Amino acid sequence: MHSATVPATVRLQGVDWARYFAPVMFFAFLATLCLALITVSAFLVTMHDALAIAVAGLFGMLATGAAGAVILRLQLRWLRYTAIPISTEPNAALAAVRRLVAEAGWRITRQTQEGLEARTPDTLFAEGERVCVQVRDHEVLVASICDPNVGFSLVGHQRCQQHCERVRRAVLAI
Repeated sequence: MHSATVPATVRLQGVDWARYFAPVMFFAFLATLCLALITVSAFLVTMHDALAIAVAGLFGMLATGAAGAVILRLQLRWLRYTAIPISTEPNAALAAVRRLVAEAGWRITRQTQEGLEARTPDTLFAEGERVCVQVRDHEVLVASICDPNVGFSLVGHQRCQQHCERVRRAVLAI
């Protein structure tokens, strides 16, 4: 079950990619507006007004750029797989993951011989998260992200970490 083509990060396609990174794109848009404000200030007649608007635009551009960069860095980190070394057969590890998925009530959305992708159930206060698992010869790769429809969520990320820990415990228990 060797899979040399397993990506180092969860791959998002099309609309999911755009939805997942929408908060970053929003901050980039705000930074662009601030840059436009700085540019417009160059054409103002009074120097005092031009300087005040340019400084405000610069502050806004730096603040929104920094916030967008922090969110982007976090989201890229959350897309990375975590490796769990295993000493058992890959098929046994994948079977343990499938048992966990069934017991936890997760819904499998994609399945291959090397792994699966599951979605946790929605609740009143939370949209489901995605849990992606890939099995290699001597390791299980796991990543969990908030549903792209939700976007950036620190609370959701805590649940994602709990899902990864559940997968780790299930795989190491065999």
